[in-house]
Amino acid sequence: MMKPWQLILVGVLGGLLSTALILLISAPPRSETIILRTQTPSPWVIHLSGAVTRPGVYEVPPKSRLMDVINIAGGLLPQADTDAINLAAPLKDGIKIRIPFLGEETSSSSADITSSVEIYDEASGTESDRLDINQASVEQLETLPGIGKTRAEAIIEYRQKHGKFDTIEQIQNVPGIGPGIFEQIREFITVTP
Repeated sequence: MMKPWQLILVGVLGGLLSTALILLISAPPRSETIILRTQTPSPWVIHLSGAVTRPGVYEVPPKSRLMDVINIAGGLLPQADTDAINLAAPLKDGIKIRIPFLGEETSSSSADITSSVEIYDEASGTESDRLDINQASVEQLETLPGIGKTRAEAIIEYRQKHGKFDTIEQIQNVPGIGPGIFEQIREFITVTP
């Protein structure tokens, strides 16, 4: 026969086991785990040129301002015309912004983002918004992605020796400008007879 303390122990263990079984059976069914995915917006791509320390193509978070991409590019050059730009101007994805130099004339077609920063928006750009490589100066050519002073001077030299370009593809004949550079600039250039 069992001693009284053993009977109590068996009773307590039996009660706990019964309670656990009842809770397990009466528990609501487990629902599937719901994973909420937050969509991270894609960065905007901005082409910045002109009077900035490091002209080039930069990625910025959506809803960035002009000052944000200028800071990423190392800031403005001392020759930048700071009175002609609105640093607080909101940006759009896929645009080209040219920061003017002091004393430089700018087009008034870009008033939507700053007072006189030149902007090329590929989605709404027209042939007239592109840089004419038959007329462009060294400084204007330097605003193109991948084109520094040396390549810009080579373009001018080639143009002087061989005459005007008939097609934009002919710029690949300039020493230092191959298919890679051409792909970077093709959307920004044009030729006139």
